[in-house]
Amino acid sequence: MNNFEKDPVISLDLMGGDIGPAVTVPAAKRALLISKNLNLILTGRERECLPMLKKHGLVASSRVEFIPVSNNIESDENPSHALKHSTGTSMRKAIEQVADAKACACVSAGNTGALMAISRYILHTVPGVDRPALAAFVPNEKKKHSLLLDLGANVECTAANLVQFALLGCSQFRRSSGVEKPRVALLNIGVEQNKGREYIKKANDLLAAMPQLSYAGYIESDSLFSSEADVIVCDGFTGNIALKSSEGLVRLILKTARERYRGFLALPVLMILKAVMSKLYPDEYNGARLLGLQGLVIKSHGSARVKATTNAIIRAQYEARTGESDQFLELLGKNIF
Repeated sequence: MNNFEKDPVISLDLMGGDIGPAVTVPAAKRALLISKNLNLILTGRERECLPMLKKHGLVASSRVEFIPVSNNIESDENPSHALKHSTGTSMRKAIEQVADAKACACVSAGNTGALMAISRYILHTVPGVDRPALAAFVPNEKKKHSLLLDLGANVECTAANLVQFALLGCSQFRRSSGVEKPRVALLNIGVEQNKGREYIKKANDLLAAMPQLSYAGYIESDSLFSSEADVIVCDGFTGNIALKSSEGLVRLILKTARERYRGFLALPVLMILKAVMSKLYPDEYNGARLLGLQGLVIKSHGSARVKATTNAIIRAQYEARTGESDQFLELLGKNIF
């Protein structure tokens, strides 16, 4: 199970999320059916997981390894407390598989703060990065995509954190799209230079002075899905609210369309709406990467159901296949702060 290029191994925290094994186990089975060369290491409490594993025929599978654990991290647990008491938990055990080179990526729908803290402790950050950031692609009006980060890993940030997020975002965007110099913008309450909090203004000055970046200045939330920037940077508090507000709007529009259009109009209308909004619909794009770690960790939605969790596992496999980017080190260089 060490030749990850031919036979990728993903570790999955079965206890993560609002529902746990009732979602993660069938999602694991579906992912194995979709990807014939995928292997999984599953971590969770035996009492809850074993009946589900037997039900879905995964106990005797040669492509599945189950590691029983004794503890779990609750969704409302304080990150520092979670880290201190993480030994023997399903989340930590899943992350440790990456650290021990037994898995090429880890997927968890558990407590975001705890996932960030434990991943940072176990895997460490790449040189020049103080904190990892959650990043996900969002669609824009040119039928392409922009990278938005941070999405909730760091509620409070410094100017230096935002600059590091910008560099990480550029590296990830360049690796995924081939764009040599992605356009970077800071999400703010206005485009005027005097708008925003002091740490955002300071980050603006630092980014503007970096010749290795194509810095476009501030961007407002109503331009989030425009094509004005390739990489959009903000603190985790702002990013999480922005993304979840957008997801809520997508759900509202689809729900309203289902109620309003019936009969022969319903199917084409819903198909068009889903095609337009698929990249913002949680079930379709689920899985945000923790950028800046010396290892691959994918955060799944806490409320994710089977389809969404399956997509997070497949996303982890895809990210693992593309490989870690040497541009992290090239772009970040030494820590200048």
